[in-house]
Amino acid sequence: MSSRRVLKAAQAIREVVSMAILTDLKDPRVNNVTVTFVEVSADLRLAKVHVSVMHEEEGKKRLCLTGLRNATGYLQQKVGKRIDTKYTPRLTFVLDEGVKNSMLVAKILDEVLPKEREEAESKEENSEQAEQADSPSQNQNELETIAEENGPEPIDS
Repeated sequence: MSSRRVLKAAQAIREVVSMAILTDLKDPRVNNVTVTFVEVSADLRLAKVHVSVMHEEEGKKRLCLTGLRNATGYLQQKVGKRIDTKYTPRLTFVLDEGVKNSMLVAKILDEVLPKEREEAESKEENSEQAEQADSPSQNQNELETIAEENGPEPIDS
């Protein structure tokens, strides 16, 4: 289990690196990058930064990762200014395929489950129509009950 100090360091590294990527890096190779999470070793000397790159082409993803690896020294300097430790964590960047995998699973589920969704929707519509068919008789019963409680209506002559 990670200590509180390691978790705080991981959060701080994630914040610093993500803000530096958004605002400070001018490398055209690094765009559409999201820092998903950071793993920090127990001695705070190594930090593995997981990034998600929103490009369809595998070549552009690798190019973006290369740009991040080239900017590692600058990003480590930023982290070193923010975290007050004896050693600045050495950053390594890893491509996170979690977002891509979740989108793939959602697509597969939509292909497999649309028949079940349509059946469920049709059942709901049928039950709603049945309730609406029963409602006029219920409305008539309610009107009769109200009329009985209020007594007969006066007739104007």
